[in-house]
Amino acid sequence: MIRPSSGAEITQVKTISQQDSYYHGWPTVGQRANGDLYVVWSGRRVGHVCPFGTVECMHSRDEGETWSFPRTIHDSLIDDRDAGFLETSDGTLLVTSFTSLAYDSDTYLGGKFKDDPSWHAAHNRLPDDASREAELGCWVYRSVDGGKTFSNRIDTVVNSPHGPCQLSDGRILYLGKHLWTDDKKIGAAVSEDDGQTWKWLSEIPTREGDTSTGTYHELHAVECADGSILAQIRNHNEANKGETLQCRSTDGGKTWSTPQEIGVWGLPSHLLRLHDDRLVMSYGYRRKPYGNQARISDDHGKTWSDPITISDDGVTGDLGYPSTVQLKDGSLLTVWYENMAGSDRARLRQAKWKV
Repeated sequence: MIRPSSGAEITQVKTISQQDSYYHGWPTVGQRANGDLYVVWSGRRVGHVCPFGTVECMHSRDEGETWSFPRTIHDSLIDDRDAGFLETSDGTLLVTSFTSLAYDSDTYLGGKFKDDPSWHAAHNRLPDDASREAELGCWVYRSVDGGKTFSNRIDTVVNSPHGPCQLSDGRILYLGKHLWTDDKKIGAAVSEDDGQTWKWLSEIPTREGDTSTGTYHELHAVECADGSILAQIRNHNEANKGETLQCRSTDGGKTWSTPQEIGVWGLPSHLLRLHDDRLVMSYGYRRKPYGNQARISDDHGKTWSDPITISDDGVTGDLGYPSTVQLKDGSLLTVWYENMAGSDRARLRQAKWKV
């Protein structure tokens, strides 16, 4: 059942995937200056972990009433996962992703799928482990022609599911994690040339008693109306496990406050600044009732409202990663992925709602 809460009105919930034979994972919805919407995700998959993932996209010119047929932005020689989206002030489209060898394990390639010829055929697109490991990375694909064509992949230094944000000074800030380094640092990378090159900017400190390696994940950031930058973090430390932590920078991302709990169970989070400068955080709720929630802040993220239920009809915890945009009339549109009843292929779902 879809239940509005905290004064929210859910006006539409529907499935927007068009290729039912595939598993669709970890999407991001973004909005262009002309009002068009883009959704990007990891597509052409057969499951949550597999070697087949690609970076997919589709667009809508009518605020999500209809969507174009999917197209592939990139298909690497290993698994492409999680896709983020941003249109920069120059009109450049940035689509982020990362490559993974998670499928190459005793659980999957060496276990459940050890006799599946398609898995081995995908794995053997590269000749050896060294060449596969050389494909690991955190990437962005740029389009300067409105999404008609995309560049080759560019190293972004860090990764996080929903991608970077642009600051009022023009810099593009990417809060994320070093995925394929030994230290697994979390912090900020920055681009000063419209996403063409990226460099490490700053590290986010660790809360006392926590470790960041393997326990802080999947960050997202937004610049607030007061000029500060708010960041949220998926936390897997024992203290506040499964909750969203939050920290802030008041110097353009050079330094960050120590992450702190905000009393929100759910993950990972996407942050959006509304036209009236309030903030929306949307996040997956991966325990019963499975679904997605949002909260509103009218004080730049210092405090958050009670939860707003966007969906609560999920059948498993294999869902979430919601992201949100604001439509012309002020209403909101949220997109997430969800493994639905009677299927082993997750779909992309969409809700329109008002607060």
